[in-house]
Amino acid sequence: MTGVSQISLGKKVKKLRLEFEFSQEELAARIGIPRPSLSGIEFGKREVNSSELIKFAEIFDVSVDELLAPEPERKINGVREEATEYKVSPKPKFNKNKFQQVLLYILERCGAKPNVGETVLYKLLYFIDFNYYELFEEPLMGESYRRIKYGPAPSHFNMVVDEMINAGELKKVTTDYYGRRQKKYLPQVFPDLSIISAREKQVIDSVIDNLSSKDGATLTNYSHEDMPWKMTQDKEIIDYESVFYRTPAYSVRSYPEE
Repeated sequence: MTGVSQISLGKKVKKLRLEFEFSQEELAARIGIPRPSLSGIEFGKREVNSSELIKFAEIFDVSVDELLAPEPERKINGVREEATEYKVSPKPKFNKNKFQQVLLYILERCGAKPNVGETVLYKLLYFIDFNYYELFEEPLMGESYRRIKYGPAPSHFNMVVDEMINAGELKKVTTDYYGRRQKKYLPQVFPDLSIISAREKQVIDSVIDNLSSKDGATLTNYSHEDMPWKMTQDKEIIDYESVFYRTPAYSVRSYPEE
C-alpha cells in the first residue's frame, strides 16, 4: 500500500465503520471476509488486498485514493507524532455478579486441589473469559485482565473477594505448597448456576478440565505464550480483540478459510 500504513488504513476503516454504525460482523459480511480478519485490519495487523480495498471504498462511498491518502502530519510540542500502535478496543462492562458465581463454581469444582491457589485462579478466569470471547465474540464476565510478570491478572479480583469474604461467601486461608505460601479460597455458599448459560458453563468446564491440574508456575508459563499476553505491554490491560491472533495451539475456534 502506497502512502498509508496498515495501522493508518485500519484506523480509517474503523472510524468509517463506526460512522456508518456497522458492527464488525456486518461489515465483514459485506466485504466477504471472516469477522476476525476485519478485526485484524482494524488492528493494523492484516493487509488489505485490492479487491477488499475497492469494496471498502464502495461501502463507505469514498474513493480508494481517499482511503490510501496518508494522514496529515501531527505535531505535539513541535515533535512529529508517529502512529505506531493501534488503540485498543473499549473494555467490556464488568459483570460482578457473574464473576462471583463463576469464581464460586470454579472453587466448588477444583478449589480443593492442592495446586489451586490464587495464581491458578487468575489463569483459569483469564482463559474462561478469553476462550469464550474467541468463540462467541461477546464477554462472559467482562473482566479486565492486566499483563503482569506472572501472567494475566483480573483487575477486580481483590475487591470482589474481599466483599465475598465480608459477606461470608468465601473463606481465605494460607497454606504451604512445596515450601511456598499459597493463598487459597474456600467457598462457603453454592454458586447460583441460574445466571450461567449452558454454553458459558461448557466453556468454564472445558477450561477447568484442561488446566486446573497444572500448578501456578506451569500455568504462568503457559499464559505467557498466549498471543493476547504477548501483544500487550507490561502493566497494560489486555485487549479482548487480540484473542483473534492466537496460534493454533491456543485457539479454541475453527475459522473459515479466506
